[in-house]
Amino acid sequence: MLYEQWLSYKTSITSSQNTVKRHKQHFKKYFEHTELFKTPISKIDKIELQSFCNKLVKDYNMSSKEWTNIKTILKGMFEYAVDKELIDKNPMEKVRITVKFRQIQRKTGKTETFNTQERKELDAYLDKMYQETGDLTFLAVKLNFYLGLRVGELVTLKAEDRVDLKHLHIQREEVRDQENNRTYVVEHTKGNKDRFVPLVPKAIVLLNKIMEKNVGKGFLFTRNGERITARQIAYVLEKYAERTGHTMKSSHKIRKTVASNLNAEAVPLDEIRELLGHSDLQTTLAYIYNPLTEEETYERIKKAL
Repeated sequence: MLYEQWLSYKTSITSSQNTVKRHKQHFKKYFEHTELFKTPISKIDKIELQSFCNKLVKDYNMSSKEWTNIKTILKGMFEYAVDKELIDKNPMEKVRITVKFRQIQRKTGKTETFNTQERKELDAYLDKMYQETGDLTFLAVKLNFYLGLRVGELVTLKAEDRVDLKHLHIQREEVRDQENNRTYVVEHTKGNKDRFVPLVPKAIVLLNKIMEKNVGKGFLFTRNGERITARQIAYVLEKYAERTGHTMKSSHKIRKTVASNLNAEAVPLDEIRELLGHSDLQTTLAYIYNPLTEEETYERIKKAL
């Protein structure tokens, strides 16, 4: 009963129906038929809850990140119960996981970024396909290597977002309703924050080319009069990997490439955080890898030592 009340409350205060859907999936998989969820909340103590949580992590061989996502339900429910004065304290606050989490292999720049050579090859492909088709989707992918936007932000850019010669105002995004499998545009970005992204000279040249092709005040990237979607951006990268035999790298890894290149050139971390639209610097740090080829890395090491 507490879960249902909390979920109803959560649904009323969140703008992301996808988050609600994940909560429902996690509840059904991990909690629905457990003894804990048949227990009156006033009877649940810290020891019982800690035992339940540790068994859950062990039985499902969870990683630390998986547990962090799943415990959101327990933590949120008990916080709600405290606010409703059903209990005095949140028992999740003192729960400690003592079993071992499943270890996840550390990601590297080889898998998380496009290195210099990969970027060069992809650029050549995008230029070739644009020349053959005139499809602005190829230029959208190319442009994002200078912007580092979320793909939902990229596909909702408009001409008026260019506030001056050197800045873009990022203020909306495409979101997907997983329940109905449809996309729509909202007038805010993730976290409900807008930001201004600087335009470097190569981005300006490319943006001018795009705006010449797509005159008017609608969305910058269209095909047959319709706005291109995040899925169409993904399709370009999928087809590129398929045709060239390269490992598929998603549009999200373009953001990581931008962050990593900025870091490699000693741009202050806080500036990178602002450019990416992150609230927390720890989030930004998770985007930074080595974006150089082995030869470039060796030359940097040689110079440093």
